[in-house]
Amino acid sequence: MRYIFVVSAQRLKQIMIVCTTLLLAIALGYQERDSIAAFADQEESPHAIYKVDTKEKKIALTFDISWGETRAVPILDILKEKNVKATFFLSSAWSQRHQDTVKRIKQDGFEIGSHGHKHDFYTKYTDEEIRSQIRLADSILTEMTGKKPTLIRMPNGDIDKRVLTIANQLKYSVIQWDTDSHDWTNPGKDVIVNNVLSKAHPGDIILMHASDSSKETHLALPVIIEKLRGKGYEFVTVSELISGADVKSQEVK
Repeated sequence: MRYIFVVSAQRLKQIMIVCTTLLLAIALGYQERDSIAAFADQEESPHAIYKVDTKEKKIALTFDISWGETRAVPILDILKEKNVKATFFLSSAWSQRHQDTVKRIKQDGFEIGSHGHKHDFYTKYTDEEIRSQIRLADSILTEMTGKKPTLIRMPNGDIDKRVLTIANQLKYSVIQWDTDSHDWTNPGKDVIVNNVLSKAHPGDIILMHASDSSKETHLALPVIIEKLRGKGYEFVTVSELISGADVKSQEVK
C-alpha cells in the first residue's frame, strides 16, 4: 500500500524557513569558530618586543656583552656618573669569566637580562639545543646575581618562531630593539651618536654593546646621554619601559 502525503504551500514554506535558519546558524557557527581560532592563534603566536607605544619621553638603553674585558667598565663608569638606568644582556659564558664585572653591574643597580650561553645563531639549533642554551644561561645568571632573569636577547638578535616559542615557554620576554647604534661596526663616535639621535623616540629600545669589539661606544655614550636628556628624555630599564605599557611586538615567521 502506498501513502501519499499532501503538504500545503504554507506548510512547505514554514519547513523551508526552518531549514534555511538551521543552515545559516551552522554556517555562522563555523565562521565564528574559525574567527575565534584565528584570534587565538594570533594571541598565542610568539612575538619579540621592539618598542613601546607611548607619548611619554621614556627610553631604554641596552648593552649586549659577550666578549672582552676592557670596554664594560668605562661604560659602567659613565652610566653611574650620569645617573642613567640601563639594561645589560649578558652572555653567561662571558659572565663566568668576568664575575667581578657582573658583580659591579648588579651593585650599581643596572638591570640584567640573559644573552644566552654560547654567542651563536640559535635558529640553526635543534629545539632541545635552544632550550639547553637558554636554561644553562638562566642557571648561571641566577646563581651569580641571586635573581632569575626574565628578559632575553638572543645572540646576534637571531630569532625565528621556534626560538621565540621556546623562550616564551621558558617564561622569557624576548627583547629586540627599534634603534640600532651600529656601534659594533666602529664607524666613528659622531656616526654612532647620529645613528641614535636621528631615530630615537618615546618608548624606544636602543641597541648598544659593551663588548671589546665595540671600541667607540664609551666615546659616543656621554654625548648621546646629554643630547637625549636635553630633549627631555628619561632613561629607564627595559622592564620599567614595558611594564603596563602598550608594547609593540613584531611577529616572526
